Amino acid sequence: MACRGSRGPRVFLPFLYPSIFGPNGSHISRFNLAVHGRRHASTDPSAPAQDDIEYATTRLNPSPDDYSMPNFADKAKLTLHAGPGGHGCISFLREAYMADGPPNGGDGGHGGSIYIQAVHSETSLHKLARRKFARAGRGKSGQGSAKGGQRGEDVILSVPVGTVVREISRDDPEAVEEYLTKKRRKRRREPVAVEMDEDGEPIEDPDRKKWILYPGMSSSERKRVELPDLPIRDRLLKQPKAPVYLDLSRPTPRPILLAAGGLGGLGNPHFVSKNLRKPMFATRGENAMTMEIEMELKLLADVGLVGLPNAGKSTLLRAVTNSRARVGNWAFTTLQPNIGTVVLDNNKGRPVVKSFKVTAEDVSDDPWAEPAEPELQQRTKFTIADIPGLIEGAHLDRGLGIAFLRHVERAGVLAFVIDLGNGNAVEALKALWLEVGLYAQMREEEEQQREREAAIDWSASAGETMQSDFWTSSGVAKTTTAGAGLHIAGKPWFVVATKGDLPGAQENFAELRDYLAAVTRGDEPHPSGVEGAWIKDCAAIPVSAINGHGVDRVIHWTVGLLDG
Repeated sequence: MACRGSRGPRVFLPFLYPSIFGPNGSHISRFNLAVHGRRHASTDPSAPAQDDIEYATTRLNPSPDDYSMPNFADKAKLTLHAGPGGHGCISFLREAYMADGPPNGGDGGHGGSIYIQAVHSETSLHKLARRKFARAGRGKSGQGSAKGGQRGEDVILSVPVGTVVREISRDDPEAVEEYLTKKRRKRRREPVAVEMDEDGEPIEDPDRKKWILYPGMSSSERKRVELPDLPIRDRLLKQPKAPVYLDLSRPTPRPILLAAGGLGGLGNPHFVSKNLRKPMFATRGENAMTMEIEMELKLLADVGLVGLPNAGKSTLLRAVTNSRARVGNWAFTTLQPNIGTVVLDNNKGRPVVKSFKVTAEDVSDDPWAEPAEPELQQRTKFTIADIPGLIEGAHLDRGLGIAFLRHVERAGVLAFVIDLGNGNAVEALKALWLEVGLYAQMREEEEQQREREAAIDWSASAGETMQSDFWTSSGVAKTTTAGAGLHIAGKPWFVVATKGDLPGAQENFAELRDYLAAVTRGDEPHPSGVEGAWIKDCAAIPVSAINGHGVDRVIHWTVGLLDG
């Protein structure tokens, strides 16, 4: 019997698996595939051809399918739904020889709240990006025999350290009702006419919707029942003021409240009075608020690799760390940031280079405890972030640059990776610094605009005085252009000149080295054009990452810059 899935002609196999078949479609044996591999070609069309140079397949020059690409997302939007409170219960005691006992209805449970917490165990926002919604538990309604309802389950959102949370919008029905209730109570102090509808009947009190009446009451009794004023209750959790903005650059020992759950309703025993022994009503639970937030992850790496496409950043990351980043001889091999860890002692207990760092991280659970004093600890490792390559106009959302440039904002040291076999190295460095500087200025303008909007006073006395630092006496917003982009240009940086084994690389490196020496002396301006930028010791380190040559100098130089 013939197989149903019989083999057909191998027409598409060379297209789907180019690493297994040769250029003419001939099959390559597994032995030859594992032993030989091609060197990463330069993106410069004028560069000498490297197709004839073959190297053994190693960890620094792996096969096309030898890489690891974990799930990663650095942006997420979530709609938060806090839990509504449970309703109060209308109940009366029923026992032997007591046919009509006192009220014993239980209170409703409070709704669940939504918190956020920054932890080291999370490295990406991809879980929350797929989730889209976060709903806290609903409070259970009260029961007879004075049984209170169960409280709604809280939700804690665990995010990586370095996440920035911004509020987009919110819908808080209870805040609106509280404002309207205060206005109605002020009106009751003055004699006002009863409002009538189109049919000439009095309009029902809006607060009546917040009450639950006994189910056994007739319609006439429902109309005649007199309801007291809603009690003023103290909230267990205070809802943060709008707009919410959190910069979780450090791990949070306790979760931070984002959306507070609604209060549970009150049972009928709360309304017993001298004139009312049997209250036939209870209150409903509060409605929950809804909030839409946007989360943005900025990786907290010690070193950020910045370079053009196919400059050798991923190969360099493989050479200095145990990362399995994807490498190839085409542009935009890296589609998402990769993080590698450099272990200084190589897991042998003998540090290659001694380095120390100052730690003053306070993780105490006691909010009244005194802050911990800075301590000097020996550095055993540091992290490197490899972001996708930048092209011209990356700050204007061209290519993949602007989507990942935020990850270099928090890096302590910037390493610009320049391909010595891809045109003039000095011009490539200037192009990279131009994109990074323009992006930094754009981010600073967005931050100033956000602070100006947050400084607007929406109270009744708004407009009488302007005491904000963002507005002049004439009402014109202040602008600060001095030092724009300095929060990135002021970082220590150096250049890693890759592919130093290619022909013509020595002359290109010599020109780059002379240019950096002129920048250090002050004869040439900073490549970004920002005044006051870091120019203490601008250096270039030539390496051949695919052969592992010169990468040790990169580690030593980086440690020196981190120590300051």
